[in-house]
Amino acid sequence: MTTLLGISGALRKDSTNTKLIRQAARIFAPDTFVEGDLRFPLYDGDLEEAEGIPPIVQTLADQIAEADAVIISTPEYNKAMSGVLKNALDWVSRTKGGPWKDKPVAIMSAAAGRAGGERAQFSLRLALMAFRPRLLQGPEVLIAASGSAFDENGNLTNERYVGALTELMDELKALT
Repeated sequence: MTTLLGISGALRKDSTNTKLIRQAARIFAPDTFVEGDLRFPLYDGDLEEAEGIPPIVQTLADQIAEADAVIISTPEYNKAMSGVLKNALDWVSRTKGGPWKDKPVAIMSAAAGRAGGERAQFSLRLALMAFRPRLLQGPEVLIAASGSAFDENGNLTNERYVGALTELMDELKALT
């Protein structure tokens, strides 16, 4: 039984990053696919001290720990990963047990720009390094002009993108 956790760094209902993790999950074909919820309060040490780890944060940390593998897709906002995703990483880092350690992780991005979120992936890799996951180095999946990259059913329409995503999911399966 394989559990795959998908984390989209975008909250928008029609997010192309959410579409991308769903397409990746269809290709990976796990027994169970879970989507993480990043609707966290902003990290605040005073809040943590007064109230502890919010239950929604602990839920994501537990989902990471319990998953056999994790996929993360981030948009690129101002040359970096989304603030929502960075905030989630900051909160989860405050939980007990180091849920990311040795976890197989694949990252990808869908962005409006022509680079497809390349700088966002760089910042995400940098932020994840401290947690010591088993982070795949490639192939890179960078979906450019993502607003027109998916059909009405949420499927990628560019065969080159589908090929790279398939190869990335095959690598993740091999690592799991």
